[in-house]
This record gives sequence, C-alpha cells and structure tokens, in this order.
Amino acid sequence: MSKMLDGKLGDFVAKGGGKIHTGPFGSQLHASDYVRHGIPCIMPANMKNNRIDLSDVVFIAEADAQRLSKYLVKENDILYSRRGDVTQKALIRKKEVGYFCGTGCLLLRPGENFDARFLTHYLSIPTIKGWIISQAVGATMPNLNTGILSDIPFHGPEKAEQEKIANVLSTLEDAMEINDKIGQTLEVITKTLYDYWFVQFDFPDENGKPYKSSGGRMVWSEALKTEIPNGWKVQKISEIIRDEKNGDWGKEEETQKYTNKVFCIRGADINGLNGKEFCNPPQRFISTNSTDKILLAHDLIIEISGGSPRQSTGRIAHISQTTKNRFTSPLVCSNFCKAITLTDFKFAYNFLFFWERLYDNNIFFGYEGKTSGIKNLLFDAFVKTNYILIPDENTITNFFELMERIQEKKEKLLEENQRLAELRDWLLPILMNGQVVIK
Repeated sequence: MSKMLDGKLGDFVAKGGGKIHTGPFGSQLHASDYVRHGIPCIMPANMKNNRIDLSDVVFIAEADAQRLSKYLVKENDILYSRRGDVTQKALIRKKEVGYFCGTGCLLLRPGENFDARFLTHYLSIPTIKGWIISQAVGATMPNLNTGILSDIPFHGPEKAEQEKIANVLSTLEDAMEINDKIGQTLEVITKTLYDYWFVQFDFPDENGKPYKSSGGRMVWSEALKTEIPNGWKVQKISEIIRDEKNGDWGKEEETQKYTNKVFCIRGADINGLNGKEFCNPPQRFISTNSTDKILLAHDLIIEISGGSPRQSTGRIAHISQTTKNRFTSPLVCSNFCKAITLTDFKFAYNFLFFWERLYDNNIFFGYEGKTSGIKNLLFDAFVKTNYILIPDENTITNFFELMERIQEKKEKLLEENQRLAELRDWLLPILMNGQVVIK
C-alpha cells in the first residue's frame, strides 16, 4: 500500500495547483441569454451517474462563453450541484472540454495530487456524501459552497494507487455508459418508427411496402382536418379509455386498515417506466378497499399535477409486462397522477407516443387549472374534446409486438446497469480503505 494522504480536500487541491470556485451568478448570465444553439451550459439537471447528460441541456452564445471564459470547463474538472441534491456531481471528460459551468454549480479542479476519476468515486462514498449533506446550509433547501467543499475530509492513497483503483471502477462505468447509449439509440428508433408509421403513414402494407409512398388509399377525416389511411378510424380520446384509476399515496407503515403492500409510482419514476432509467419507486401500504387502484400491465400513468405543463404536468408512462413482472408487489400511482386502462391493451404504445407528441408540442397549456398554486391537467375536459387516430387491427398488433421487443431490450439494459452499479458500490469502500489491494 502506498503512503496515505490525510487532511482537508481543499488543502490537497491547492497544493496540486487546482482550485474550487463558484459558477457564474445570475447577474452575470440571465435567462434571456440562453439560446437554441451554442455552447452547452451544464446545470445540476445535466448531472447523471457522475457524468454529463445532454438530453435537456441549454446553450449560451459563443460571445457570452468568451466573456465568462473562467467558467469554461477543462478535462478532469468535477462540477457539483450548488442547491438541492448537493451530492449530485459530474466528471468532465475530454469530449466535454469547453462546455460552460452553469449558475447552479460549483467547479472543483482537482490538481496534481488527484486522479480525477478516483476523486469522483471517493466523493461518492456514503460517509462522504453524508458529511456533505450534514454541512450544507439553508433552512428550506440545502446549499453547498466552496468552503464546505474545501473542508471535505480526505483520507486515501497517493495518486499512483488512485489510478489503479480508478481503472477498475471506471471499467464498470464504461460498460454502463455503453448500455446507456444503446438504450438511447433504441429510444430514437421507437420515436422514428412511430413517426414513420402513424404520422407519415408509411407503415408496412400487405406487401411489406410503405403504405402512403406506395400509393395506399387515403381518405379525408373531417375531425382531424387531414387525410388518413383507408380503414382507419378517428375517435374521441375518452372513447378508447375503459377505466380511470386515481392515485393513492397510501401509508409508510402497515396499519389495521392499510394492509395492502404496493409500489407507488411517482412523477419522478415516469422516465424509469419508459425504459430511460432504472425505476425504483417507494413501497407503501394502501387500504384493503383500494384494490381497484392496482395497475395492470399496459396501463398508462399520466402526471396531472406538477409545475408548468412543460416541466411535468402531462408527462406519461407505460406499464409494460416486463416492468410489471419485475416488481414483487402490485403497483399503484401517486396522488399527483392518474392511471388509465385502454379498451384494447395493444394500443398502449400508440397512445404513449401520441400523448408524448402532445406534451412535446405544449398542447396541454390550454387545459390547465390551478389548485393552491399547483397546475393541474384538466384531464376529463381534454380527453372528451380531442381526437385520436385508430389504425386498423393488423397495424396495431404489428406495432405493439415490435415495441414490446424493443422495450424488453431497454429494460434488460437498465437491469444490467443496476447490477453493475451495485458491484461498483460494493467495491468502492473496500478499495478506498485498503481492504482490497490492486496489483
């Protein structure tokens, strides 16, 4: 075992030529300065599994980036969330050099005493995360500052040994990243197929050729004010909903009345249900009289209360058979959601992508009410006044079976990543404290 370093993180950072500083203040960069294209601006929302996630990134202009060039990140920088989940962080890799450290972040440049990969893992140890949380200031929301980061206790090996440990742990995370990329590709494929089949109407005809492009007959729909494939129908959304199930947050502990143990799907779990991240909802207990709220395979969950519609209200998730089978107890949705069962379960994926297009195009802005400042989707009014296109039975079945295979693959990737993460987290403390030595 190499010589151990023991002291405050900030002291070792400074001795190695690194630094810890705050991201730009709001007075330096305003909301109006964000643009559609430019330099990616990293916010806490873009930190996932210690890496940068660009799925919902915002941008700033090149001129603003140069004006505030001290906040441009370098390889091996570590960005921290300054508010909220103050343990959230991300390591900057070579492909992210030149991105911008956003206003809600702190920047940690490790310096020569640290392997940045090792330090990222060290900062993920439960005891260190707990220490950070205990030191975070703020009456209503935890806040992190440079002083707290600098005072983090560091007890670990010198850099040569750090590199060996980082190589092992990074191998696991590289495998997880590959799985993430495969999952993202599958997500793009599903959206592309939906668009190709149900927006452009080039689903495979009886000869396997694209329907509309091959001269398939189109007829006028007065309800949708457009042409649709012959044999397809248009119905009000409410007409294809067989059952609605209100949410139930239940109780944390079992009581004489609350005896049914369930998993409660929250708005925070919606991406997980759609195969974008691992879904691990909390377990609760619901009343013995609430069995009608139990979710079925291919039910859909819609978040009806949240922030602005663009942030959360109207988001949708699908309970695939693979997902339902993974849970050892029944599923319900929380009070801020509503679940629906369709008249034909094979239409679940069509409905999912149809609804997501409405959400992405901000259609729900015209159907929102307010209760104590919370915006609610007026679900019943919406589904009774808007229409949905119903394909023929053969097209519905073919699309459902194709999506089921893709969804099963996405969820297997997430489960594999969960196992890799558990292995990494098991190795992390025993590598850090020297119980296991890498030769």
